[in-house]
Amino acid sequence: MRVKKDDQVVVIAGKDKGTKGRVLRVIREEDRVIVEGVNRVKRHTKPTPKNPSGGIIEKEAAIHISNVMLVDAKTDKPTRVRFAEKDGKKVRVAVKSGANID
Repeated sequence: MRVKKDDQVVVIAGKDKGTKGRVLRVIREEDRVIVEGVNRVKRHTKPTPKNPSGGIIEKEAAIHISNVMLVDAKTDKPTRVRFAEKDGKKVRVAVKSGANID
């Protein structure tokens, strides 16, 4: 995967276009990611022992991985990712700056 948990990404399509956030979770089977503060949805919940008051909870929903782009740490701009081999290991490399991401 080109995007991993705790990566800084920017949304490039949809209602939250231009928003930066940290990847909280990657759902590989569905090619989706959950990004902090992006695609917030409201969930109506009944009272439970864990949440005795119930009510409306706002949380992040998953968005397709094609709608996010990794932020290059060197330039602080969105960049594509390619893979290269360094010391026999596969590493991610930012296309714009050529810097290692891992």
